[in-house]
Amino acid sequence: MGIRLGVTTTGCSGLAYLIEFVDELNPDDSVFEQDGISVIVDQKSLVYLDGTEVDFVREGLNEGFEFKNPNQKGECGCGESFTV
Repeated sequence: MGIRLGVTTTGCSGLAYLIEFVDELNPDDSVFEQDGISVIVDQKSLVYLDGTEVDFVREGLNEGFEFKNPNQKGECGCGESFTV
């Protein structure tokens, strides 16, 4: 159906991004369409992700998703978790 974007409690700063494939919607899911891709966000995560831009970036041998989250106040030293 699409890709779930969410947050989970983890790391030294408290929250980490979660990306996974979705086969069926939950009752509290919101669905956003962009360029033919369905991005699914649960209500709990939506508070932390409102206004977030996600891009897939390749830099040399490294590649991955980059998050530009206007709600983010800080992140841990390794960049794996963030705080709002």
